Amino acid sequence: MTAKMNPYAAAPELMQRWTELGTLVGNSIEHSLAELVKMRSSILNGCANCINMHSAEARAHGESEQRLYLVAAWEDAPVFTASERAALAWTDALTKLSQGHTHDEAYKALAEHFTEEERVNLTLLINVINGWNRVAVGFGLWIETPYTKKIAA
Repeated sequence: MTAKMNPYAAAPELMQRWTELGTLVGNSIEHSLAELVKMRSSILNGCANCINMHSAEARAHGESEQRLYLVAAWEDAPVFTASERAALAWTDALTKLSQGHTHDEAYKALAEHFTEEERVNLTLLINVINGWNRVAVGFGLWIETPYTKKIAA
């Protein structure tokens, strides 16, 4: 991927706040689930940068290779819990919103496993990762983190 520009240099204050928001929202959800959701959204959006970052972070925090590979086909993979499946379905519904409003069924499943506050937090996380996907794809970002550098070494 070839960088088109550096948004951190072009708009440092807003990018810093965007980064802080992402961290705040990400920390409001159990880490493993947050990384699965970020992976799924990034797969749907074709964001190599975010797939790379979040798979490395998930591995560093103990996520299995099997589950990371199967996020792409989560509906057919028996390795996810009912609550993870509900969160992934919600991720699909919101990330693919322009393809049709199919979120009612996903919301019903989500409500069975998550409190109202958790549903808001998860929805905000999905919005933030979709935003990051658009920033990374739009500007051609490839960001190495301590986790991705460790894997590359």
